[in-house]
Amino acid sequence: MSEFDAAAAAVQAALDTGARYADARVMHRRYESMSARNGEVEALTQDESVGLGVRALVGSSWGFHAVPELSDRAARDAGHRAARTAAASALVPGPQVDLVPVDPVVASWSSPCEVDPLGVSLAVKGDLLVAATATMAGHGADLAEGLYQVWDTAKWFVSSEGHRIDQHIRECGAGIAATSIGDGETQRRSWPSYRGQYGTTGWELVESLELTAHAARIAEESRELLTAPLCPTGETDLILGGEQLALQIHESVGHAIELDRILGWEAAFAGTSWLDLAQLGSLRYGSDLMNITIDPTIPGALGSFGYDDEGSPAVKRHAVRDGRWVGVLAGRDSAAVAGLDHGGSVRADGWARLPMVRMTNVGLEPGPHTLEEIVAATDNGVLMDVNRSWSIDDKRLNFQFGCEIGWEIRNGRRVRMLRNPTYTGIGPLFWRSMDMLSSEIVSWGTPNCGKGQPGQVGHTGHPAAPARFRNVRLGVRA
Repeated sequence: MSEFDAAAAAVQAALDTGARYADARVMHRRYESMSARNGEVEALTQDESVGLGVRALVGSSWGFHAVPELSDRAARDAGHRAARTAAASALVPGPQVDLVPVDPVVASWSSPCEVDPLGVSLAVKGDLLVAATATMAGHGADLAEGLYQVWDTAKWFVSSEGHRIDQHIRECGAGIAATSIGDGETQRRSWPSYRGQYGTTGWELVESLELTAHAARIAEESRELLTAPLCPTGETDLILGGEQLALQIHESVGHAIELDRILGWEAAFAGTSWLDLAQLGSLRYGSDLMNITIDPTIPGALGSFGYDDEGSPAVKRHAVRDGRWVGVLAGRDSAAVAGLDHGGSVRADGWARLPMVRMTNVGLEPGPHTLEEIVAATDNGVLMDVNRSWSIDDKRLNFQFGCEIGWEIRNGRRVRMLRNPTYTGIGPLFWRSMDMLSSEIVSWGTPNCGKGQPGQVGHTGHPAAPARFRNVRLGVRA
């Protein structure tokens, strides 16, 4: 039977078993990755999966069941099982669960793609990684690594309200890293990010990264860092490059504004949130320069889609406007509980996983400055870029980050390279100290966001640009 027919059969079976609402997703995903080390291809992975997952709502309880088969019998059995699971859970009284209204649509959506990533030959991809890693090894890297990843996902969604949506989402990205080993010291430099750069687009993204062109510089910087002076400790002005600021947004804003965490529904591996819904619309999250949007409509960004996994259309909204907290990432059920009017941020990482609240593209709107202007306006400070390590508490409040590289800033100029730079802070105090922000926005892709039990890996995007923060603590307190 067709994908839509299988999803529809599962939904009808759930309704027949007593569900007051049901939806089903068929997903067909192909994945490919290749890695190289020191001028040789090291590993190639190719896999493919297809299956159906169905949700059923009985009373105030959800049930979910998934099957790796699209026959009528398997689909109907999945619907029955999802509804029975929900009914069993509903025996324990709980608060009423409603769903924020969404207009049912019949629609198709595809991500932009000029060059099909899976249509590019393995030889071309391998040659790229071999050339880049060989160049890094030839310029002093003891360990030269390269990686690309490709996801090709087709989805078919049907709901008991009348949704019938198919989507084709192609994602890919790549990156390189050079590691140099010295006497009691190891340093790593990456391009364009510690994990690479990723987007919901075609192979043209990988080509635009120009991995081979940056390979020599990355290797040389990793060696230079071995003998660079240590980053000083104490309070000073901090300039963060866009790549590092993207992770700062991810950890101290994106996870904190997930409504399931705020409500206490998500409190296991990922923790909860320091935010209180009573302060939505009034809490001062950051300075006036802080404008954070939730925007799954950005063409090519990794957290983009046409419709989420509940059938809600992609819509741009503000999470922080002029420094004040005004929005959250939500699903139809959590939004209804909180008295909000839109979900739109629910996704699952595969057909066998229950959809949950996930980040889409959560990032900054442009500021009025350039990086050069920010540096020129800084008398004493440190510029840090490219993440090396991160640590944040389970309420997403207190954090410590380390970066691959730093530069001392004196009298408006970069003076010298610094190694092992770290900084620490408390989320709202840190964001309130931002006084300069660049207009040079890049939508950084994060393909490794973990959440949930069983664990799911989400793909998120984070528009970010260099920014300055005043009187930030560098180093770790003794």
